[in-house]
Amino acid sequence: MIRNQQTDRVEYWWSQDRKKEKEMLEKLRGFNTPSISNIVATYPDNSLCLGLYEPWRQNWYTDQSVHCLFPELGSTIGYAVTAVFALPNPNYKRWKFTDLLEILIKAKKPTILVIKQDFPPDILPKVGLAGGQLTAALKACNVAGVVTNGPTRDIDEIRPLKVPYLTSGITPGHGEFAISAVNVPVSVAKMDVTPGELVHMDENGALKFPADKLADICHNIDAFVAREDRRAEGLLAAKTFAEIKTAWTKEELPG
Repeated sequence: MIRNQQTDRVEYWWSQDRKKEKEMLEKLRGFNTPSISNIVATYPDNSLCLGLYEPWRQNWYTDQSVHCLFPELGSTIGYAVTAVFALPNPNYKRWKFTDLLEILIKAKKPTILVIKQDFPPDILPKVGLAGGQLTAALKACNVAGVVTNGPTRDIDEIRPLKVPYLTSGITPGHGEFAISAVNVPVSVAKMDVTPGELVHMDENGALKFPADKLADICHNIDAFVAREDRRAEGLLAAKTFAEIKTAWTKEELPG
């Protein structure tokens, strides 16, 4: 009986922690990715910025090589599962697509799939890797979003599935390909991702941060955004240069 009570107590606190975690993830879905970046690393001299990375020289967010296919879907966030797709290698056939699906089903939710398309430069722009069928499978696995450095296809089939995508573009076809690795560190669009890190993405791009910093980001972001809102309101209400200068310098913000 004592052991059962202890087990029940552990399960209760675990469920409470998981509930709080879900609330924090949902909260960050309400912010755009640049706002998250301000707390993660963009402004290291600001008291609310965590300074998790050197903002210019470490690869913690995507560059302009990827674009949001469905900006109307807004922001999403999830724990990274990574996969590498490449040309078939007859000497290496470790992974089937269903293996990736099984990993996605078992992965911590919500999940963001980060796909590195490791194809030769002359082939990469032509690989319409994630089409309607693949996306339907990802949807069945409750994938919350996809980031990939190559193109996709079947955009008309993907759109109603409401799976957010960041890709390099769209192309109608592809040839044979294979999975060469799953849940390994990858670099996609200049963002270095390790499985299990949190990825936040929207029409501005994507960024990553350590999962254990979720609570700190949630704690700091409200105050930073409130300062930005007050400064913007002051600037828009200003009628003279003196008022503009006052509005710009009043808040503890960069600039």
